Amino acid sequence: MRDLTPARETLDPIEIASRDEIAALQLKRLKWSLRHAYDNVPFYRKQFGAAGLHPDDIHSLADLAKFPFTVKADLRENYPFGLFAVPREQILRIHASSGTTGKPTVVGYTANDLDMWANMVARSLRASGTKPGDLLHNAYGYGLFTGGLGAHAGAEKLGCTVVPVSGGMTARQVTLIEDFRPTTIMVTPSYMLNILEEYRRQGVDPRSSSLEIGVFGAEPWTNKMRDEVESAFDIHAVDIYGLSEILGPGVANECVETKDGLHIWEDNFYPEIIDPQTGELLPDGEMGELVLTTLTKEGMPIVRYRTRDLTRLLPGTARSMRRMEKVAGRSDDMIILRGVNVFPTQIEEQVLSVEGLAPYYQIELSSDGHMDAMRVHVESLPNLADGESKAVQAATLKHRIKQIVGVSTQIIVHSPGTVERSDGKARRVVDKRPKD
Repeated sequence: MRDLTPARETLDPIEIASRDEIAALQLKRLKWSLRHAYDNVPFYRKQFGAAGLHPDDIHSLADLAKFPFTVKADLRENYPFGLFAVPREQILRIHASSGTTGKPTVVGYTANDLDMWANMVARSLRASGTKPGDLLHNAYGYGLFTGGLGAHAGAEKLGCTVVPVSGGMTARQVTLIEDFRPTTIMVTPSYMLNILEEYRRQGVDPRSSSLEIGVFGAEPWTNKMRDEVESAFDIHAVDIYGLSEILGPGVANECVETKDGLHIWEDNFYPEIIDPQTGELLPDGEMGELVLTTLTKEGMPIVRYRTRDLTRLLPGTARSMRRMEKVAGRSDDMIILRGVNVFPTQIEEQVLSVEGLAPYYQIELSSDGHMDAMRVHVESLPNLADGESKAVQAATLKHRIKQIVGVSTQIIVHSPGTVERSDGKARRVVDKRPKD
């Protein structure tokens, strides 16, 4: 892999500013954001008042911890436009979640918001090693999902040529990569594995492709998966983070020269880590739930949003801004199995460590009498799919999960190509336990 470290003179000055400069800018923008929310969003005016607080109570960044949280239910209860802080006519674009578990969460963006978003994705791509003039294959889904259009605008802002492929039709994805010769691909990590599988199905060596950079996001993924993809394609695989309630992709990104966690673009987003059970603020370095406050959003400012993503805050390295560790999982995705907390990423790490297994898996939860049970569906690689190999793979994976994760599982090793695939975010857990 080539050294793709961006030239220092191409960085935004705030990326390498002193911590004092960053904090001063954050405080100035935080005061504005809280006042903007209070003056223009009835929900926040009522919420602050109920807590006996006012935007003028912010004298330092630490004072933010006094303010109440915003949670996803608040967005649903104010559906569709109740959290907008400007007249609807000033909103130029609307995105929304899928709403599969109830009303969707709706987010609106002004012209300035869209410009800031594009700049943050452009900054993220530059941190990933992408340069103006590069050809970028965008396989994130377009539509109400923020990934496709968010990535697209940022790539154009950087000066890239964008191929707006979206997800699906995996054979065509390979054809276009081979024909158009992009250097960067943006896609969910699980779908990148589908593209890898299609390369192998077509008998094309993925290491011979033009790709140099993969910018992967929208779902948690492990360093084991990074190793798998980097080795298969001979590319740099970096993590991008975002969520529609705050912005979309571009809230944080890994730097290609270090790949040691995602630098949060702190000039636009203020991060905190809390204990997910008590809500108490935790110091940097402690594992907990990420909470984000927007500092510059006009259309829909958000104060102390509980992301449910579990990570820790660390000092800056390649940039002055603090890093967040790769997301370990979501507090609402955590599986409690016979008293043990399990995240899908822990299972993924073990699947990828067993020789002969393909990097595809699905966790099935069921009830066995009064006890919960976990079954892990995996599949063999084509050259190691005989009965004897499958038995060894199942025993090895079962032992590793028990030894390292701490739970007993049933392992089902399927034939190649039979574990469920996805064109976007993978469905990692199927819960068949009876609902109370």
